Amino acid sequence: MERSPDNRADIRDFLARRRAQLTPEQVGLPTSGRRRVPGLRREEVAVLAGVSTEWYTRLEKGHISGVSEDVLDAVARTLQLSEDERTYLFDLARAARPSAAPRRRRKTTALPPQVQWLLDSMTLSAAYVTNGRLDIVATNALTRALFSPLFDSHTTDQHGRPNFARYWFLDDTSADFADDWDSAATMTTALLRAEAGRYPGDKALRELIGELSTVSAEFRTRWAAHDVRIHHGGVKRFHHPAAGPLTLTYQPLDLPVSAQEAHSLTIYTAEPNTPDEDRLKLLASWAATRSLETETTSRDS
Repeated sequence: MERSPDNRADIRDFLARRRAQLTPEQVGLPTSGRRRVPGLRREEVAVLAGVSTEWYTRLEKGHISGVSEDVLDAVARTLQLSEDERTYLFDLARAARPSAAPRRRRKTTALPPQVQWLLDSMTLSAAYVTNGRLDIVATNALTRALFSPLFDSHTTDQHGRPNFARYWFLDDTSADFADDWDSAATMTTALLRAEAGRYPGDKALRELIGELSTVSAEFRTRWAAHDVRIHHGGVKRFHHPAAGPLTLTYQPLDLPVSAQEAHSLTIYTAEPNTPDEDRLKLLASWAATRSLETETTSRDS
């Protein structure tokens, strides 16, 4: 039987932080007497979840293997976890269980050509594919124009492939590109935290988190907060070096093209009949011209 990854520290920190964020008033408990620490006490969580204090204490110390889904549900409800946080807790429990079958090692998988065809067909939207580590693994021309600061950054890998986490935390100029750098950095960390819960054995992910934790104090602070995000989307504002200010909506979609690697398709669009749409069209025209020049140079060489 294969030994499961030791994620007891993640379980302990996650549950303890969520417990500390709740007040007795939020869960309907009377408030009396002085509290030495903020948030709920362990025995209060245990009572509300319908388990013994000893049992919950053991759970919060990271001993989650073998815990039933009903009990996890009760703990999630008591701690008022969001849907993403609940999913993360169940992922941690699943990863802690002994596995009779060897776990398949995650490895980079080439995307089928039809994915690139899909991206190229979106001429007025910036569309790209990322893996769970937030590497950009496929793009259309408008994405390369919109996110040119990422592609021109010193944080790209040896093949010129950008990674959002490395860009936000290791490139000081990223704060000039993002209108709300703090929000982008927090979201990125929360996405990596959720991915680490799903795939604790991902060596490349562990190496990325280790690099960011070593180099970036900003990342370490956010990682310690144990925030989790899985489903996201909304509005982002950029200061593009060529197009100027841009306000765009974005929506990530799961892209189930491989059983060995998680992929997400993200699409950025501008609200119709706005200056943002005009600026995005300008970028699209510039990207198309640049792509044509590249193709012509390749044919002539």
